[in-house]
Amino acid sequence: MNDTATTYAVTDPASGEVLATFPTITDDELRQAIATADDTHAAWGRSSTVAERAALLHRVAELYRERREALATTIVREMAKPIDQAYGEVDFCADIYDYYADHAEEFLADQPITLAEGSEGSAFVRKSSVGVLLGIMPWNFPAYQIARFAGPNLVIGNTVLLKHAPQCPESALAIEAVFHDAGFPAGAYTNVFATNDQVADVIADPRVQGVSLTGSARAGAAVAEIAGRNLTKVVLELGGSDPFILLSTDDLDAVVESAVATRLEGNGQVCNAAKRFLVADHLYDDFLAKFTAAMSTVEPTDPSVSGAELGPLSSPTAADRLEEQLRHAVDQGASVVTGGERRGNAFTPTVLTDVTPDNDAYREEFFGPVAAVHRVADEDAAIAIANDTPFGLGSYLFTTDPEQALRVADRIEAGMVYVNIVGADSPELPFGGVKASGFGRELGPFGADEFVNKKLIRIG
Repeated sequence: MNDTATTYAVTDPASGEVLATFPTITDDELRQAIATADDTHAAWGRSSTVAERAALLHRVAELYRERREALATTIVREMAKPIDQAYGEVDFCADIYDYYADHAEEFLADQPITLAEGSEGSAFVRKSSVGVLLGIMPWNFPAYQIARFAGPNLVIGNTVLLKHAPQCPESALAIEAVFHDAGFPAGAYTNVFATNDQVADVIADPRVQGVSLTGSARAGAAVAEIAGRNLTKVVLELGGSDPFILLSTDDLDAVVESAVATRLEGNGQVCNAAKRFLVADHLYDDFLAKFTAAMSTVEPTDPSVSGAELGPLSSPTAADRLEEQLRHAVDQGASVVTGGERRGNAFTPTVLTDVTPDNDAYREEFFGPVAAVHRVADEDAAIAIANDTPFGLGSYLFTTDPEQALRVADRIEAGMVYVNIVGADSPELPFGGVKASGFGRELGPFGADEFVNKKLIRIG
C-alpha cells in the first residue's frame, strides 16, 4: 500500500483519453471524514431504530431506479461495460437495498439460547453495530460491489467510508449523492478519494472497526497485513479462476449458450465468471466445436449501444496485461482455437486448448474474454483439475444426474457451486470464496453478520 500518486480520473477505455480528473482527499479532510463517521455512528447508528434505517435504505432503492439511466451510463463511460449489463447492475443494486431493508428486523432480531439442563434464567444474543467501516471497491462493478457492502452495514447502524477504484470517480460521487438524498445523515456514508498510503492510515485508525475489500489477491494481502497489525476485522473477496464442469447434458446448445454468457459477461472481467471449461471426453469435441463457433460470432463493439455483448477492456493497461498473458500462454504451448486478436483495447473472444499444468496459464486468471477448454476422462479427473488452482471463488457444474451433482458439489473447493445454471446471483444468496479467493461472505443473511457485535446477554 505504498502508492502515493493515485489519480482519480475518468478515462475512455477505448482510446485512453482522460475525460475528467478529481483531486484526492487531503490528510486533514480524511481525518475529518473519519471523525464525522465516528460521531455519526455514536449519535445515529446507536440511537436510530432498525425500522428507521430500513426506511432510508428503501429510499436508496427508489433513487437507484429513478436514476437508472444516469448511473448505468456512467458505468459504461468509466469501464466500458455493455449498457444492457450496466442497467442490470443498477437494477440488482436496488434489489439488494430492498432486500436488506425488508429483512432488517429479522436479521437483527434477538436470538434466544437454550441453556444447559439445570441452568436457571435465560440467555440470548443481541446484535448491534460496531462502528466505522472502510470499503475498498474495484472498477468492474462500480455500483454492485458497493451495494452488497453498504446495504447490510448501514441497516445495522454502522457508518461507511468508501474508497472506490480510481477509474470510477463519477460513479463514486453519484452513489454518495444517492445516500445523501435518501436522507442518511452526514457521516453515515462518505466517499473518500484516498491514496493507498492514506488507506493504510484509515485501516490503522482505532475508530475504524472493519474493512471490506474486493480486488486482487495482491491488494487483499496488503490490506490484510495492515488490518492484522491493527486488530481490525477484514472481509476479502479476491480473484477467481472458476471451473465450468460439463459431465452430461440433454441440451448441449443450451449449455454452450450458458458457457458463452458467463465467459463474456463484463467483457470477461468478472471475478466469479467461468474461466476454465472442463468437459467430459464424450462431449468434448461437440462442445468445443459449438463453443468455438458461438464465441467467434461475438464481435467487440461500442458498449454504449443497446444489444452490445462485448466492449473493450477497462483500460489500456488491462489490455496490455491480457495481451502479454496470451502471448506467454501460446509461447508455453497453448493453442488458440479462435480469437486472440487485439483491436485497440478490445479482444475478440478467445478459446484456448492444450493448456497443460506446466503452462503458467493453467493456474492464472484471465481477466478478459479468454476461455481455456480441457478434456477430462471422468468425474474424478474433472474435480482434480477444478481444484488445481490457488483460487476458490465460484464454480459451475452441468450434469443430468442429481446424485452426481451433489457428490461433485461436495468435492469442489469453492465458496459457491451453481448446478445447471449461470447468472443466478441474487440478494439472498451468500457470495464469497475460500483459498486465495478470500474469506468472509457478502449478500444473504451472512452479509449482515460480518461487521456486527453479537452480544451475549445472560440473565440469572
